[in-house]
Amino acid sequence: MKTQLIGLIAETSIHPGSGQDTGFIDLPVARESFTDYPVIVGSSFKGALRERARYNDWEPYKKNDDDGRWETDDGKKKPKTKADKIFGRGDGIGSLIVSDIRLIALPIRSLTGTYKWVTCPHLVERFVRDAKRAGIVEKLPKLTLGKTEYLGEDNGSLFLEERQFESIGSLDKNIIAMVKKLIPHDETKGRVKEQLVMIHDDDFAWFARYGLAVTARNVLDNVTKASKNLWYEETIPPDAIFYSLLGDRQNSNALDQVKSLFEGNAYIQVGANETVGQGWLAINWLEGGK
Repeated sequence: MKTQLIGLIAETSIHPGSGQDTGFIDLPVARESFTDYPVIVGSSFKGALRERARYNDWEPYKKNDDDGRWETDDGKKKPKTKADKIFGRGDGIGSLIVSDIRLIALPIRSLTGTYKWVTCPHLVERFVRDAKRAGIVEKLPKLTLGKTEYLGEDNGSLFLEERQFESIGSLDKNIIAMVKKLIPHDETKGRVKEQLVMIHDDDFAWFARYGLAVTARNVLDNVTKASKNLWYEETIPPDAIFYSLLGDRQNSNALDQVKSLFEGNAYIQVGANETVGQGWLAINWLEGGK
């Protein structure tokens, strides 16, 4: 199976909805059940890719056409369009495999700078394992941190939100290079060495759970302007860095076809609130792989 690793950086706030409230927050972001890390699930990403294919005129837009887009050939369903062949439709399976969009670095407000990109040993370890599936070998240094300690550019005490961390050394250059590969913008890559820090897994989990923005949104009466529906919505901040794996289970040219969708425009909208400017990510296709 052919596999492609891609990097993504949030250009705007992202709201991959979870479909349920969590008490105070009416619309929280989707999270991994066992880590609470924010995540963009693969089904949402695949849907966004298919919408991009529709935007590129791979197929005309029609509703309720699941049956009409598949024709029977000797008792077997056969896709009628290129989009059906790659993405599938209904009970027809396409050739493209899409993983979740996983977090690698989360922007956190800092009193010792505008913000820091914050990661942890677990995120780095998991990325290295995922990269191997795409045939990309990353060197993973031994990472040992205590709670309230950090690795990164040494500026003495580091304040992330209201929490204080103490430096125990510089961040390994291979980790810095690894994160740079995921970012498509050269000017943004130039800030990684200075702004990327690593903290203990448990400390990172705290920021992943409680460090995201919560915004109040409202519906007003057209005449009186009185509130009709106040709700609170959680979002992943701009500049969050992610990655994902795409696979071609049929070893066809599906990955090249999907990559061609982004020639001249390496952006994709994923998740809710498109009409208020949310959900935009920039994609970087990593070299190598298998």
